[in-house]
Parts: sequence; structure tokens; C-alpha cells
Amino acid sequence: MPLTKQALPLSASPRAVADARRWVRDICLELDREDLVECAELGVSELTTNAVLHGVEPIAVRVRGTASHPRIEVSDGSSQPPTPPSLTSDPEEFLTTFGRGLSIVAMSSVAWGASIEPDGKVVWFEPAAEVREDGGAEAVIDSTVEDEPPPVSEDAREIRLLGVDLRLYSSLSRQYYELRRELRLLAVAHQDHYPLAADLSAMFASFERQIPGDLHRAVRAARRNGARAVDVSMRMEPEASAIVSTMIEMFDLADAFCKAERLLSLQRTPDQRSFHLWYLGEMVRQLAGEQPRSWHSEGGGSGIVDAQHVS
Repeated sequence: MPLTKQALPLSASPRAVADARRWVRDICLELDREDLVECAELGVSELTTNAVLHGVEPIAVRVRGTASHPRIEVSDGSSQPPTPPSLTSDPEEFLTTFGRGLSIVAMSSVAWGASIEPDGKVVWFEPAAEVREDGGAEAVIDSTVEDEPPPVSEDAREIRLLGVDLRLYSSLSRQYYELRRELRLLAVAHQDHYPLAADLSAMFASFERQIPGDLHRAVRAARRNGARAVDVSMRMEPEASAIVSTMIEMFDLADAFCKAERLLSLQRTPDQRSFHLWYLGEMVRQLAGEQPRSWHSEGGGSGIVDAQHVS
């Protein structure tokens, strides 16, 4: 059964390391995984130290996965990826040398890596039963921070999203990044057990390339200005319609997998799903030549005021 522990917020202070270590130890014992305690404490101590010294608040630690394969994650607000270490094959040297940092994480893990998101990063590891003598696990580092999409063609069509609810957009984005990150992790670190994960991850990447950066920039600007909703104008290629339509079905399938605990991410809430269907549906409708319909007119956005327009 997937672990559903709430994340533990950490302060950017030396106390954070002790708090994270104690919390992770207690969870390992609660899961009857005393065999993982030593490596779990070693790894989380180093990741928390790195987050405090080199990261940006907010900082948090979380345990995901299952009791058989727990995964410890430390998140912070910096998108700067960690630098994979030069590993030593001597566990005694590793244990007696101060400040080996991520080498300790590598040698305490059966797998470890980082996911870089637009608003920060998550560095994770799956603790080993004992310190490894083979130099440690190789880091798996991936990123959702994409390059700017290429300029649109003359055939691109204007899409207008009216009354984008910033609260729902933000919560849906967090849910999406969790799901996307899990698929990437399965694709790169557990390919043998989840052979379809790479194909699904590639589909998500193709979908993301269809979404203009204008949407994300408009949302960020409106949020900085204190708005609760925003109107967005952007241009999309006609062929994006088929990809977006396919992804509407894929998101429902992902919800079913999450509900059945075949994925560890949480399924979308009813409000998130309704909002998601609206704004993806608007892309498909308007690419087919139909007129825009606002989120408010679809029954959402009640009480939304102070909408801005960004084009």
C-alpha cells in the first residue's frame, strides 16, 4: 500500500537535520523496517544539510513509496540541481571522511536522484539495508524545466482562456508535477518493472511541448499582482488538438491508476478535474474554430473577482 505520510516542514537551521533524521527513523520503525534505519538516517542527514546550506525555503522531508520500497524525499525552493559526487569504493573511508555529502547518499541508497521543477527541486533516495561497497548508486536527475517552445507557424490559431482560476490552476499544477515526476522516476529508475512508464512519460513530454509559455507567464504575473483570476491569450498549432484530446483521456486513466494505488500520486479532486477538462477542452474547441467560453460560464469560478487580461 502506498505511503501517505504528510511532509514534515523544516526550518533553514541546523536543527532541521536532527528533526529530519528523527522523523525518518520513527517512520522506518513504524514500517517495521529497522534494517533501513542506518542508511535512511545517513542519507536524509546529508540531503537536509544540503537543502539548508545551498537550497531555498520552503524545505520539507517526505516519505513516499511503499513499506517494501520506501523513498525519502527532501524538497526545497531552489531549481539548482545537485552535483553528482565522485564516488569512493571504500565504505570505511566514506564513513570516516567529513563532508562527503552526496557520496554518502549514493552509498546509502539502492537508487537516488533529483527532479528539478520550475519552483524548486526534490532530491530523493531509496535507502539500502547496509552501506554499499560498490561505490554507490548512480544519480538519476531529470527536469521539467523545458526550453522555450519554438516560434509558432503562420497556421497557429489564437486561444483565449477566460477567467483562469489561479487557485485551481496552482493546485492542479502541483498535482500534475507529482504525477509527471512519478512517471519519469519509474521510467528512468524502474524501467524493468514498469516498461510502459517510458512511453507514458514521453506522451506527457509531447503534451507539454504543445502548451505555450505564455500561459505560465500570465499566471505567474497575475499571481504576483494579487489577482484571483486571469484571461490569457496565446497561439497554438492546429495539430496540438489531437495531442490534447488524447491527454484528456490519459489524465482520466491516470486518476484511475492513482485511485487503485497503482500509482503513488493522488488523483485529481473533482474541482481540479472539472477545471482541467474546461481549459484543455477550450484548447480543443477553439482550435476547431469555436468561440471561447469562460470558466465562470461553465459553472466554475463562483466568487472570482479582480480578473486580469494578459496577451
